[in-house]
Amino acid sequence: MPTIGQYLIDRLRSHGVRHVFGVPGDYVLGFYELLDHSDLKIINTCDEQGAGFAADAYARINGLGAVCVTYCVGGLKLANTTAEAFAEKSPVVVISGAPGINERAKNPLLHHKVRDFDTQFKVFEHLTVASTVLKDRETAFQEIDRVLHAALRYKRPVYIELPRDMVHENGRADYNPVEIQEASDLQALREALQEAVTMMNQARRPVLIAGIELHRFNLQKELMELIEKTNIPVAATLLSKSVISELHPNYMGIYEGAMCREEVRQYVESSDCLILLGAFMSDVDLGIFTARIDPQRSIAVTSEKTSIRFHNYEEIYLKDFIRGLIQSGIHRREWAAIPHPEPPGPDFIPKPAEKITIRRLFERLNAFLDDHDVVIADPGDAMFAGADLVIHRHTEFLAPAYYTSMGFAVPASLGVQLANSKLRPLVLVGDGAFQMTGMELATVARFNGNPIVIILNNRGYGTERPMQDGSFNDIQPWQYSSIPELFGYGKGYRVKTEGDLEFALCKAREYTEGFCVLDVQLDPQDCSPALKRLTEALGKKIQASKKL
Repeated sequence: MPTIGQYLIDRLRSHGVRHVFGVPGDYVLGFYELLDHSDLKIINTCDEQGAGFAADAYARINGLGAVCVTYCVGGLKLANTTAEAFAEKSPVVVISGAPGINERAKNPLLHHKVRDFDTQFKVFEHLTVASTVLKDRETAFQEIDRVLHAALRYKRPVYIELPRDMVHENGRADYNPVEIQEASDLQALREALQEAVTMMNQARRPVLIAGIELHRFNLQKELMELIEKTNIPVAATLLSKSVISELHPNYMGIYEGAMCREEVRQYVESSDCLILLGAFMSDVDLGIFTARIDPQRSIAVTSEKTSIRFHNYEEIYLKDFIRGLIQSGIHRREWAAIPHPEPPGPDFIPKPAEKITIRRLFERLNAFLDDHDVVIADPGDAMFAGADLVIHRHTEFLAPAYYTSMGFAVPASLGVQLANSKLRPLVLVGDGAFQMTGMELATVARFNGNPIVIILNNRGYGTERPMQDGSFNDIQPWQYSSIPELFGYGKGYRVKTEGDLEFALCKAREYTEGFCVLDVQLDPQDCSPALKRLTEALGKKIQASKKL
């Protein structure tokens, strides 16, 4: 009969988790000892926020991730990363140690306590889809299975609080886990499919919008089957970039209102049948609400809601709806021409003495990418310029494009490589974001990672300068290319010209024994066209709010 702590480890392992990220502390040391003697590998990071971002990225690749910290001083540091995982549907299991149940008698002032013993629990109730405190040996196993099922069902984070005197307690000997099988309401599914198929067959110009949930629920194979059967053109959102290979002949590009390529915008917005599958449209995905999506011409299906025109259907699962479309009688279409991203070419010719710019940097990176790279972009110009990179296969571009928390990319590279060792991360990060979590490269070194880290060094918060500039956007300059000397691991390069960039990229491709840091020094006012369009729209909103 396993203990509560051992049962939690066993269930994580059964759901495919192989690594647990975190920072130890006294309230969770007993559980850490169990982890240390289990099949799960502990990845202890420099800081809890780094652990949270790494676990988030791990979950996006692996299907489930886990992070383990101590009470309050560790747990509350995860509030931001858990909020991001909730907002962007990433199934992370947050495990927090806590004071023992028996030592809480008479409400003593134990260290790390904030207000009440359940203060942290109440915080995470608002940031997760399910939460529990394992305080009762009679229900502990059942509670573990309940919250893990919620993480997998909704692809959102969950919270498990483990009091330290419950780690080695035995659970119920007669408990048997029950795998819950859920299915759509068949009548609702049948009627929704009938209405959707009729609308699609009557349309002159249907278009698919492939959303992020197709990745989260592992439905990319079904998406490809639907595209191959119907030949309908497909676009992605910024959040779902790389949900399909961007070299596919039916792929048009990213749709994000006025921020996307004009030919993509015109094609999508002229469609008389827009099929949005697994897409939840944030302000960034909608180009700061410049997108024109008419509900009267839309079929919108997510894991939580199905709407066709103005009709809503309950209890329909996304996977069942897509599989139903594949099996239905949708007419196959032939198209004269549809927009396509410009494919990367080998004809980039560097001008060795020319100062490097954002535009030329990303033109070179587009030709640099190969089939084994995964692009991880931090919010800002790293993400917006990165949106124009052509990704060769599906699920090779990660960015927090909705919650947009700075500091994601460097620790995310750790999570990605541990989830899939065949991928080499190409990290795109601004200097401001790097200063938040870049020291997690020490953790990357400890666990033998080899990302290529491109630091867009424009001496501050370049995304904000076009909106509202001031001294508050400036940061202390670092000698980023010297970081490998500090850690005794990896290689660093300072990039000022196109010649420097060519040399550094060639060396980085050859060197796979450790990470490479490229300090790309840019003019503070230089930014990509996509970022200019976004910041102009945001700037207008800021100015409008001042007039209210």
